[in-house]
Amino acid sequence: MKSHEKSDRRVRAMLPGSFDPPTNGHVNMIERASRLFDSVVVVVADNISKKCLFSADERVAMLTSILKGLSNVEVVVWNGLIVDYARQSGISVMIRGVRALVDFGYEFELAMTNKQLYPDLEVVFLPTDPKYFVLRSSAIKEMAAFGADIGKMVPKIVAEKLAERIKMLT
Repeated sequence: MKSHEKSDRRVRAMLPGSFDPPTNGHVNMIERASRLFDSVVVVVADNISKKCLFSADERVAMLTSILKGLSNVEVVVWNGLIVDYARQSGISVMIRGVRALVDFGYEFELAMTNKQLYPDLEVVFLPTDPKYFVLRSSAIKEMAAFGADIGKMVPKIVAEKLAERIKMLT
């Protein structure tokens, strides 16, 4: 096949993360990935060793609601090695967002480890949109706990759920 000919092969990609909670930066990354790949699976990590504010099912429900307009995106939960999910699901690309050089160092090491575990998996680093550069889920949870307005940092449903959860915990 010549380089300018279009392949019939459909490329499935995944964007794994904890998404606790989903931010506007996450949504932006997923929307951009949905334009680059035929289908995108958002894989919500259900890691029992990580203390999350929201359950995996709650995070999936929020993301499913937020992303309902993207027909080539699905949201799933996974509690094992991400490369095992990719292998079992026929996914050939993992997308990782990077905000800064510090992120890149960590993500690069992780990508090399995943490549050893599953050589057929390609990792694509997607830089964060500059307007979401400072958004971190952990910082958003902390700001929300202190009553800060996080309405421009997270989708409306997330702001509401976060306020409810904080109220329950206090």
